[in-house]
Amino acid sequence: MAEQITYRRVYEEASPKDGKRVLVDRVWPRGMRKDDAHLDEWLRDVAPSTDLRRWYGHEPSRFAEFRRRYLSELKDDGHRQAAEHLRDLAAHDKLTLLTATKDVDHSQAAVLAEWLSDT
Repeated sequence: MAEQITYRRVYEEASPKDGKRVLVDRVWPRGMRKDDAHLDEWLRDVAPSTDLRRWYGHEPSRFAEFRRRYLSELKDDGHRQAAEHLRDLAAHDKLTLLTATKDVDHSQAAVLAEWLSDT
């Protein structure tokens, strides 16, 4: 399943190779029109909590701790159903996780892609 799950910025042009395109941010991307996003779904409930997102602030030095806390959040009731839905999507189709974050390798999309590939 690992080769079926990718992640990238929502601002990049959509491709037929993307498969299902799912936005995994809690907040809509700045300056992006909904029609231009070419999404199959916007799954807010799988995004990190507002408190965790604010604490992290996209500081690469905090990424390891962010990752640990976020993986813990994915087990909580508020995230579990959305996480299971992503798992189902990944089991049946190629899946591209989208985020507005500039540093995608230090984002929740990267954590989710790894988590989905490992399960």
